[in-house]
Amino acid sequence: MPGTDYHVAGFEAYAEPSGFLDRIGPFMQRRTEIGVIFGVRISDYHCNRRGIAHGGLIVTLADVALGKTGEWFSRPPVSLLTASLTVDFYSVARLGDWIEARTDVSRVGRRVAFGNCYLNVGDKPVARASGVFNVRSATADVSG
Repeated sequence: MPGTDYHVAGFEAYAEPSGFLDRIGPFMQRRTEIGVIFGVRISDYHCNRRGIAHGGLIVTLADVALGKTGEWFSRPPVSLLTASLTVDFYSVARLGDWIEARTDVSRVGRRVAFGNCYLNVGDKPVARASGVFNVRSATADVSG
């Protein structure tokens, strides 16, 4: 969307972009001592025909936030592959809104990781996601 400022103070471009995320982003991130906050400014191409952010965008943001927070804060570093993601939608995000995803990764074990993600526009809850991830070593080949 020409003229849209995707940046928010304290946030930087997501550190691990991909072809898919490049098409639907730009996702932004802010690392803190206890986790990473992810965010995206809702643009016209994020919206469905009703003018609200598509649920698929919100699900993707939650998946990235949960997976990457779990990976980046695990010792030793691991690679997480989504096994299950459940999302409850409470409200909507509209064109121009800044939506943030904050996570609570409750456990990263040897084989499985669990976490919750809370997505808000300001103080307004938009969705909550609960994820289960398969754990692999950070150097494992994820192709098979």
